[in-house]
Amino acid sequence: MSDTDGTSKTPDQIRAEIDATRSELGTNVDALADKVNPTQIAHRQADKVKSRFSGVRETVMGSVHDKKASAGTGADAVKDAGQQAADKVKGNPLAVGLVAFGAGWLISSLIPASDKEKDLAGQVKEKAAPLVDQAKSAAQDVAQNLKGPAQDAIGSVKNTAQDAVGAVKDEAQSSASDVKDTAQAAKDDVQSS
Repeated sequence: MSDTDGTSKTPDQIRAEIDATRSELGTNVDALADKVNPTQIAHRQADKVKSRFSGVRETVMGSVHDKKASAGTGADAVKDAGQQAADKVKGNPLAVGLVAFGAGWLISSLIPASDKEKDLAGQVKEKAAPLVDQAKSAAQDVAQNLKGPAQDAIGSVKNTAQDAVGAVKDEAQSSASDVKDTAQAAKDDVQSS
């Protein structure tokens, strides 16, 4: 046997290479078995999902590291006020949205409605009145239409229940009579023997 550089190998070298190859192959087979193991696949997928949720949470709420880093010293806090504000906006969009909504609402309540807005509101109210009436009428019609079938259904359920009670009662009486007759026959057989 010759090596790639042209030298021959001893049996001990060949055995060592075979053992190394066997060990490497065993490691590869173990790694492959671990990779296709359903439990390991599930763990890897769960880790991926956790990682994604963690990334989304940190993006929405900001990470603890970002909060500690943005605190800094008093001089740094004043110096980096703009950056801190931007970080807080990125870290908590819900708070920013609520503040913006509140500010908009406050400003809109301070500004009186214009004549044009009042006219438009009146027109919308006038045009919506027939629709509101139609909706009320439709709801009443539906209620009336459902009242009869609902009462019929209740009556049907009641009749079915009464029929079932009667059938069970008749069956129970018949079974009781059969048991009584069988017991009497058994008693007569015992007495005659």
